[in-house]
Amino acid sequence: MAALAVGLIAAPVLAQTAAAAAAPRQAGTVKTTNATSLTLTTAAGQDVTVTVPDAAKVLVVAPGSKDLKSATAGTLSDVAPGDRVLVTGTAGDSGAALTATRVILMKAQAIAETHAAEDAAWAQGGGGIVRSVDAAAGRIVIASGLKTVTVLTTPSTIMRRYAGDSVRFSDAQVSTIGAIRPGDQLRVRGTKPGDGSGDGSSITADELVTGTFRNYSGLIASIDAAAGTVTLKDLATKKTVTVVVTANSDVRRIPPMLAQRVALQMKGGAAGAAGQSGAPARAHSEDAEGGAQRAGRAGMDLSQMLSRLPTETLGGLKAGDAVMIVATSPAADSPSSTAVTLLAGVEAILTASPSGQTMTLSPWSVGGGGEPSEGGGAAQDAGPQHAASPQ
Repeated sequence: MAALAVGLIAAPVLAQTAAAAAAPRQAGTVKTTNATSLTLTTAAGQDVTVTVPDAAKVLVVAPGSKDLKSATAGTLSDVAPGDRVLVTGTAGDSGAALTATRVILMKAQAIAETHAAEDAAWAQGGGGIVRSVDAAAGRIVIASGLKTVTVLTTPSTIMRRYAGDSVRFSDAQVSTIGAIRPGDQLRVRGTKPGDGSGDGSSITADELVTGTFRNYSGLIASIDAAAGTVTLKDLATKKTVTVVVTANSDVRRIPPMLAQRVALQMKGGAAGAAGQSGAPARAHSEDAEGGAQRAGRAGMDLSQMLSRLPTETLGGLKAGDAVMIVATSPAADSPSSTAVTLLAGVEAILTASPSGQTMTLSPWSVGGGGEPSEGGGAAQDAGPQHAASPQ
């Protein structure tokens, strides 16, 4: 998922006068435009009507710009629905209605192209579950699907860590290798030996992001609609767990035919790994390697398609449903986790992986882009997304 990390870029412009400091600002996604105004929707869902007089400056910036030096002059006619804007209004304006003195514009197409480049770079990197950390040597060993990968860090490696129950890249904090623990999920972009021609057993990290999440899978034993919880017996640990499903949880359902396709990929991997009893040792090894790759590919495909699957609700779930869940690590004073992602309809997938260990979902996600910052950059929710997540 991505070589160019837009990341958290914010270089606020210091107010020059008391009047400038008092000027309200609103940022969001453009909903509608006309010849004299636009309506934007903030991250909180509030619609703001912005009058744009001829004297207002419209500055077009590229995603990732750290200041306005490279901005180009535009007009209101350049603004279209789906674009991101940061509007500086006139002192005294209300929160829901502004008269713009300046509009910083980031085009939706430019955001999409930047995200695509980031996605490609992270996808070419790797991800998995942390098995060991040697902070002194700058070395992290992860399990990625059915193979082991060594992540090599350098003093220039950018390290971020997700905090609490947020998996927004914009909420990830700058961190250190000392904060990484076995069992964490890790995603990395960087350089593989021979520009990717190596065996994928190591990667030198340009950037990595980690977080502590739990993967659960099994059949729902009970649902408490009032408490917003589901209880299941996790296939991997054989323990009964309770997971809270909130309004922020991403709940999806995979169609049966699609689940069968993923399961077939996994079964192909298992068959390859088993090999044939009369096959030469080398052929058996090659089959096993191919099987591991297919199983890992199935896991990545499942994570990639998550955002395109139909949404589900807690009310649409029932006891006996097969689910896969990514959840926060439960707090010391709480017996339950909070679901980040819950995928229902996975009966065929769990049948293909009865141990519950071959397939895991990933917690990483990206939002719909980022807002231009006052300094011209973007506080982007960009970085590892579903497709790039640990498998």
